[in-house]
Amino acid sequence: MKIGQDTVVTLRYKVSDAQGKLIEEVKEPMAYLHGGYGNTLPRIEAALDGQETGYQTTVQLQPADAFGLRDEGLLQTIARKDFPPGVKVGGELMGRDADGREHPFTVVKIKGDTVFLDGNHPWAGKELRFSLKVTDVRAASPEEITHRHAHGAHGHHH
Repeated sequence: MKIGQDTVVTLRYKVSDAQGKLIEEVKEPMAYLHGGYGNTLPRIEAALDGQETGYQTTVQLQPADAFGLRDEGLLQTIARKDFPPGVKVGGELMGRDADGREHPFTVVKIKGDTVFLDGNHPWAGKELRFSLKVTDVRAASPEEITHRHAHGAHGHHH
């Protein structure tokens, strides 16, 4: 079966930086619903469209096509007293961005009574190389299409 609208694609992937340094390698395959549902990056979906099980490729993405450019407006400092006990570097907290919308922030540094937060995705501003291998392609179920994501072993579980 070819990858196309309303198919569930199962794949293995590795993410490297522009110099080839490995950033992440998935241990278990992941599945996503193909067809513009926002379940993977658009350039990755475009590279896989029309392909079949066994297809392998590497997709090089500029920051704008991956996790965006860094937004220095998403850096914040907050008084440590405003956080619950146990705040650690690397932890994620929900906060509000400059527009007042709820947004996840990562604790990047704690210095004295100040906690430094970054609301950018950790890979924002980076050129990334995705090495992909398609391990399965199947037709999506009506429920998956309605829910706009893959279900099952390597997809979303309810």
